[in-house]
Amino acid sequence: MHVLSALGHALAVAGSMTWQVTWSLILGFTLSAIVQAVIRRETITRLLGDDRPRTLAVATGLGAASSSCSYAAVALARSLFRKGASFTAAMAFEIASTNLVIELGIILALLISWQFTLAEFIGGPIMIVLLAVAFRLFVRARLVSAARQQADRGLAGSMEGHAAMDMSIQSDASLWRRLVSRDGYTAVSNIFVMEWAAVIRDVVLGLLIAGAVGAWVPETFWQHLFLTGHPLAARLWGPVIGPVIAVLSFVCSIGNVPLAAVLWNGGISFGGVISFIFADLIIIPILIIYRKYYGTKMMLALLSIFYATMVLAGYIVEFLFSWLGLIPAERAAKVTDIGISWNYTTFLNIAFLLLAIALLVRFFRSGGGPMLRMMNGSPDSHEHGHEHAMPAPRGAGITEA
Repeated sequence: MHVLSALGHALAVAGSMTWQVTWSLILGFTLSAIVQAVIRRETITRLLGDDRPRTLAVATGLGAASSSCSYAAVALARSLFRKGASFTAAMAFEIASTNLVIELGIILALLISWQFTLAEFIGGPIMIVLLAVAFRLFVRARLVSAARQQADRGLAGSMEGHAAMDMSIQSDASLWRRLVSRDGYTAVSNIFVMEWAAVIRDVVLGLLIAGAVGAWVPETFWQHLFLTGHPLAARLWGPVIGPVIAVLSFVCSIGNVPLAAVLWNGGISFGGVISFIFADLIIIPILIIYRKYYGTKMMLALLSIFYATMVLAGYIVEFLFSWLGLIPAERAAKVTDIGISWNYTTFLNIAFLLLAIALLVRFFRSGGGPMLRMMNGSPDSHEHGHEHAMPAPRGAGITEA
């Protein structure tokens, strides 16, 4: 009975967090789908041909408007690199597409506090600047050339099919006319459902892990791990240990936000939370994909540079927000079983669940079902003219990447 009670408690905590963030996830993915529906993939590739500051700023903006799935972002970055984008710009795009997306900011504000949303959107560009500097200093042209040769082999990683699909609206009409058209509705529904399909595993896993950790791990463990009895040491230690926990958790994308909330309540520093969230791009499964994509040497370079820039960005955010007085005084992230009641969250969940159902129905009625089976397909089946591999939904002007 004790085991069943413990499992029930963990599931209750996970369910509580799920109920709190459901509407925000649907809203975030809908807004992201609208943006992606009007940005064509070839436009992105054309704008990322070098590593100048302006190009990296464009890469950051386009990444923020793209997929929040870490696996799809990594696959798409490789695709952009193969098509002519500079390696630095592709990595900037990859970082932005997992750490600067709309849905991440909303869920951070709901589960922890708005200060973390602000920190994420300040820390992300800081990390990209640090990354660009590190690449200039430490990554030689020979290593990039070897990585390009490896990338051109087209070895499959994860979410390759999803990354290869360009589901934007193929029309020259005005932005508003494209969005309100039948094709616009179809494109938004396609992107919305495919994005959910890409991240649902990590979101569920993240909520379950956070529920189990929040219910079963005593606060004293976190207090000792995060050195909460030594304020300065805790601030210095948090950004260092945060990415390590992320690597070991195997959770990426927005699925690591619930666990970040648990860590914040447990005593990790403000900057430690930010570096933990950034580290979704160096979890072990993704490191294995980097090795397939770019070779062992570049994988090790990405691991070391990503980790160093995550830690430095965490430090900068920690001390900047401390100086500005923006670090929350209380650790009150919503990770407890608060139950369901008739409040604004319930009404918002009902409204946005109806929106999600409408988009889901449109997706299947327009023939989008076969796309789900292509999510983990070979990248080259989409990139080298095998049009028959990607069935286009009826009524949508969808082309392949």
